Amino acid sequence: MPVRPPPLQTLRAFEAAGRLLSMAFAAQELNVTPGAISRQIQTLEEDLSVALFRRMTRRIALTEEGVVLHQVVSRALAELTREAERLRARDTAPQLTISTSVSFASKWFAPRLHRLIARLPDVDIRLEVSDINVDLSDGRVDAALRYGTGTYPGTETERILDETMSPVCSPDYQTYMGGLTEPADLLRCTLLNESRVLHDDSTLPNWGRWFATARVAGARGRGPTLSHGSLTIDAALRGEGIALGRSVLVAEDIAAGRLVEPFPQIRLPAGRGYDLVHRPGEEHEPKIAALRDWLKEEVTAFSMRAS
Repeated sequence: MPVRPPPLQTLRAFEAAGRLLSMAFAAQELNVTPGAISRQIQTLEEDLSVALFRRMTRRIALTEEGVVLHQVVSRALAELTREAERLRARDTAPQLTISTSVSFASKWFAPRLHRLIARLPDVDIRLEVSDINVDLSDGRVDAALRYGTGTYPGTETERILDETMSPVCSPDYQTYMGGLTEPADLLRCTLLNESRVLHDDSTLPNWGRWFATARVAGARGRGPTLSHGSLTIDAALRGEGIALGRSVLVAEDIAAGRLVEPFPQIRLPAGRGYDLVHRPGEEHEPKIAALRDWLKEEVTAFSMRAS
């Protein structure tokens, strides 16, 4: 009797959920519902007669059998993807697929993308925007621009931009709040906060740390919380309050006069920065080298304008 492999869709769901350790994130990546992911994995477990995940209240974890199978499935799917891309590339233009976060894409990268396209007219450039760090090993994405500490196992990483944080608001809001001439004046303001779900780290700068640095005693960073840095900036642009702005994301709005920085002398190191990340051994690949050279030119010009 011939051996029947598991259905491919169940393996894709299992690989994504096992890599991300989240049914919800796997569903987002595969553009299906979490229920669909759960059903595919249940089908696979029934087919193999083995439990692949331990399901806890708020998280999942691979079982011992699940770990072994996940390694095999990941390698197999990566090999299939690479071969499919090789076959597709025979009659198509070279592709450069770049992944980056929502905030960085909207506030820094996308407005400059036309210059990279002009630099590489024979390359099909694709930008994928997601706050989930993509798996570069499957060959679907060539490089990523990630915001973090610079440590990404299994990749090669080069720091592109460091960042500081300081209060920013619209000129009208500054006037409305009486000028904001002293750090303590911010205690009367609506303080806009960026969610820590994506970057869950208690050492990251926050309003409490900024007030401590500014020597304002007893201050708390109370106010609305938004899911992305770009959303807090948009709220500040609308005059809804004052945001602890990340320097890279607010630079263009400050230069254009849409935002003001009341206390530029009080800036906190962000503790994170933007890194160019790619697969090991590909630093000399022509499209990766071209992307790196273009980024260095853009960062140099940006830093000169921002200084």
